[in-house]
Amino acid sequence: MFREMRRKKQELSHDECIDILINEPRGVLALLGDEKYPYAVPMSHVYVDGKIYFHGAKTGHKRDAVTNYGKASYCVIDNGVRNEGEWWYTFKSVIAFGKIRTIENDGEKREKLTHLGNKFFPSPEDTENEINRLINKTEVYELAIEHMSGKITVEK
Repeated sequence: MFREMRRKKQELSHDECIDILINEPRGVLALLGDEKYPYAVPMSHVYVDGKIYFHGAKTGHKRDAVTNYGKASYCVIDNGVRNEGEWWYTFKSVIAFGKIRTIENDGEKREKLTHLGNKFFPSPEDTENEINRLINKTEVYELAIEHMSGKITVEK
């Protein structure tokens, strides 16, 4: 169902892909949006137990797209490295494809928001305070990965 990577020599291992998903803070979530136009939105994420989690508002384009079409892809790119005297960056990227859903269970929602918050806030207390302040206004999305590939891009 999913295409094989064309440039096999540049393919990252599964573990390298996971490392990027764990350590990089942001990526771009691609959904099928209004009138079947692609809708790509920058997101912060957390990778937990083989799945990727995001948060967002309870209404809007992203929420509608997830509700109307339960498939998505998510692309994460590291900062890359530029060697002195070269104009290009060598960077690594991961693309994950899978089914996306909204988490309905309040306990599960709080758990995933805690993972997200702990990745970005300075302390667990800050995470808990923010969750308590916004949980009723926040949606949590889970991307269950069905296929993932990673690549190192090197210009020459």
